[in-house]
Amino acid sequence: MKKPNIDDLLGPILKRDPRYTEEAYFFVREALDHTVRQLAKPRHVSGQELLHGIRDYALGEYGPITKRVLSEWGINECVDFGNIVFNLVNEGLLGKTDEDSIEDFIDGYDFTEAFLQPFRPREPLACRLDRTLSAD
Repeated sequence: MKKPNIDDLLGPILKRDPRYTEEAYFFVREALDHTVRQLAKPRHVSGQELLHGIRDYALGEYGPITKRVLSEWGINECVDFGNIVFNLVNEGLLGKTDEDSIEDFIDGYDFTEAFLQPFRPREPLACRLDRTLSAD
């Protein structure tokens, strides 16, 4: 019996829902693994916990270009993560509890704030320059 490869597993999902790239699915799976590793004891994570884990993992992996990378994969808001998760659930590649729902991913956080704000200066450059010049 032939062992299924990733194309066999993701192929039906990518055909049924072409909004997201293969990389998006790999990323969400890696981010889920990262999130579970951060727990004191492995357990099922909620949608909100996964969203926070995804944000932390993404920022660590891609830094200031995170938002752009996600966008290239078709991910532009938190509900996109939920769609990917539930596509994997529906294909039998991830599990869920009765409490899990796509609504857990709606309005999780603003992408600009989550992925760009951490890399912006705390104060405008003009203010920093004024303070530096007045110190001289």
